[in-house]
Amino acid sequence: MNLLLALTFWLAALLLVYSYFLYPQLLKWIGKSKKNNDLVFEQDEDFPFVSVLMSIYNEESVIEAKMKSLLEQDYPEDKIIIYTGSDCSSDRSNEIMAKFAEQYPRVQFFPFTERNGKPGVINKLAAEALKKHPASSDHIFLITDANVMLTPAVLRSLTQHYKNDQVVIADANMIHVGMKAEGISKSEDFYITSEVTLKNNESRIWGIMAGPFGGCYTIRSGWFCEVPPNFLVDDFYIAMRVLERGGQIINDLDAVCYEAVSHEIKEEFRRKARISAGNFQNLLTFPHLWWPPFKLPGFVLFSHKVIRWFGPFLMILMILTSFVLAITGSSFYKWILFALFAGTIISLVFDKVLNKFGLNIFLLRSVRYFILMNFALFKGFLNFLKGIQHNAWEPPKRN
Repeated sequence: MNLLLALTFWLAALLLVYSYFLYPQLLKWIGKSKKNNDLVFEQDEDFPFVSVLMSIYNEESVIEAKMKSLLEQDYPEDKIIIYTGSDCSSDRSNEIMAKFAEQYPRVQFFPFTERNGKPGVINKLAAEALKKHPASSDHIFLITDANVMLTPAVLRSLTQHYKNDQVVIADANMIHVGMKAEGISKSEDFYITSEVTLKNNESRIWGIMAGPFGGCYTIRSGWFCEVPPNFLVDDFYIAMRVLERGGQIINDLDAVCYEAVSHEIKEEFRRKARISAGNFQNLLTFPHLWWPPFKLPGFVLFSHKVIRWFGPFLMILMILTSFVLAITGSSFYKWILFALFAGTIISLVFDKVLNKFGLNIFLLRSVRYFILMNFALFKGFLNFLKGIQHNAWEPPKRN
């Protein structure tokens, strides 16, 4: 019995170490000799038509800057239409967007009067875009969030890959701005930067990755699929449908976007709990893609996503098994149990106390961030079990 408990403990620990450390390091080593995509449009060639799809909800603080970043793209003006849908905004977003639509003929604005959630708005905008320009290999969707600012070269960088018929989704390089020492923004930035590197390595090695960053990515219009009305993580759902059909998903580090990172842990907890609930929706919808994990895309999805989604349960297993082994007389597992609890208490309590005195230790803050984000994953799982009725959202507070 004790042997089985010990094996369970070390298997749970090994899975966490593998997903967060060994798998990224393995891909970093393999990816050094790989190129992303050699078959691209050159600057003097005929680039595809782009329909920008953007859902907004109470984004008056960022929408003007966002629209300017879209209108200033280094891309032929006659090859872009910007479709923006307001998800029943209650601030000045509609007023601001109406002015842009009046001034620029290529801006199409739809002020929806009922909440649809981001996926619902994107579904409706995609239908509008396909009315004007039917799905074809020369029609690309750019799906982007209002708080993500694009550098002028983003569209050219992403659309150049569509000369390769196998590429279906091209994802941008998300860079965070507005970090503060006193919040969790530096820890969040470290995590996202690591995710960008990992996804880029996946795409260079295999031509697929574990979903795009939803803030800014392109997809062939003919491969776009409607997201179910109660699904929370639309970009991952769309990407899984692409993998089902054998399409490639790549990341382009030259397509740089900027996003203000959250530094309030309560806001980030709420956001990650919501994403977690959506993750479990996708987990049950696409089991055939991640299991068995011995071939593509299962290996990528299981190593990168599924293990992490089950991280809270693996941590609970480690605590329970070490507790039972400790009370049966094992001194080694008594120390393990003590280390687990001490590490949790020190990171959650000591870091919070130090922060009140203006002291911010990055390592301590990152451990606290990791633990709380796993709590958020568990909370999202509970929300998923309760049932998800709608996908309307409240934007998190950012710098």
